[in-house]
Amino acid sequence: MTPADQVSVGCRVLAAHGNADLIWGHLSLRDPDGAGVWLKAAGHGMEEITPAQVVLIDRDGTRLEGDGRVHLEYPVHTEIMAARPDVGAVVHSHAESAVAFAATGLPLHPVGHEGTLFWPPDIARFTATGDLIRDRALGEAVADAIGDRNALLLHRHGLVTAGPDVPTAVMTAIFLEKACRLQLQVAAVTGTYDHSDEAEALAKRARCYGPSQLDAAWSYLVRRLPEG
Repeated sequence: MTPADQVSVGCRVLAAHGNADLIWGHLSLRDPDGAGVWLKAAGHGMEEITPAQVVLIDRDGTRLEGDGRVHLEYPVHTEIMAARPDVGAVVHSHAESAVAFAATGLPLHPVGHEGTLFWPPDIARFTATGDLIRDRALGEAVADAIGDRNALLLHRHGLVTAGPDVPTAVMTAIFLEKACRLQLQVAAVTGTYDHSDEAEALAKRARCYGPSQLDAAWSYLVRRLPEG
């Protein structure tokens, strides 16, 4: 698959699993030849994205290929990739459960399997602003906040996930949305709740989300996409 194909498929998977927000939110992929970053174009819902709605940009947000508009928040992607050579793909979405959970200030505990990807230690958080990440300085601050982690909660805003490839970054966003949603559901009915301790969480992280498991899950998500 071409980079544009990969981004378009990833966007549609995100839209089908709790990460759609009208025309906002985006997915990127590092260009394999080092030319820049392939990014979902602005003005389209994630579920609408085809390769024609994917653009190649440089670190300054200049469009190098494609006809679509560049998202204002492109620095989320370009600055994380500049800081992290291990990252090949980045997701930024406004998943409602993640926004709501961040507002509680609670640690994200593993009440189910999904939470083990983010705790221990507690998930990274960006609290400097809830406004758009619209310039290099803010993008650098987000990259610093996520550090070497796989995910970040942008308080009053949304989530960011990072991975070596599109499937990993996309599934991490899906798992984060579900982990937040499950804990919100439990917290709504009780002030105390059961969750994995650190030893169990780390064991489950390795056992549940190994490469073969993630490959199989990604293939399933792609098979479930609507035709067309």
